[in-house]
Amino acid sequence: METLFFALLSTLIISLLAVVGLIIFIIKKDHLNQLLIYLISFSAGALFGNVFFHLIPEISEETGFNLNLGFFLIGGIIFTLILEKIIRWRHIHLLPEEKKISARPVALMNLWSDFFHNLLDGMAIISAYSLNFATGLATTLAVVFHEIPQEIGDFAVLVYGGLKAKKATILNFLTALSAILGVFLAYFFGQRADHFFFYLAAFVAGNFVYIAGSDLIPELHRETKISKGLIQVGAFGLGVMVMFLLTFLE
Repeated sequence: METLFFALLSTLIISLLAVVGLIIFIIKKDHLNQLLIYLISFSAGALFGNVFFHLIPEISEETGFNLNLGFFLIGGIIFTLILEKIIRWRHIHLLPEEKKISARPVALMNLWSDFFHNLLDGMAIISAYSLNFATGLATTLAVVFHEIPQEIGDFAVLVYGGLKAKKATILNFLTALSAILGVFLAYFFGQRADHFFFYLAAFVAGNFVYIAGSDLIPELHRETKISKGLIQVGAFGLGVMVMFLLTFLE
């Protein structure tokens, strides 16, 4: 029950991040995009650090690095690729151009993709807490760092797609709550299958590798200035270092 409590608390906090999109009305678009690119760099480092310092070591300690672990790691990557192809899941981190967008297809697609994205986040968090508290905390922070630029992008798409700011915020929050559903689904199956959480954590690790490698890092290549590129690398390294320091809590 302690695992369930911490997972629910973490996902509730993450769900509240749905309101951060409102800052696009406070910070100028150019300044916000510059800030987001460094957040994305940090997030990519945190996701990779969480996978290689927490998730894989903890799973390997329990089950060994065997074919089953490799299967679920690859499975997480392939599943995310397929999901992206089916529902055209796009993690939009930089603000879209201000132009007329048809609200119905773009906004609805974004909401559906966000629903599944947050559902997986909830499953990721409870699987990590089931390994130990430090891994759960590290995974929660990695998700938080990724969600901040993600939620800003989601909000921007909904607003530019024709929704009012209030409605976009409410819908963003409602889809964010699917993380709690993910927690309960994983908890239900975890009570009925041996090693379920370990292999779910491996699946999540594959999901994180896909997001960081094929989604976040390509965003960083938009910046061609050497000075800003070096800052991105530094932010990436800082994200990795934060995950490394959390290993001392284990």
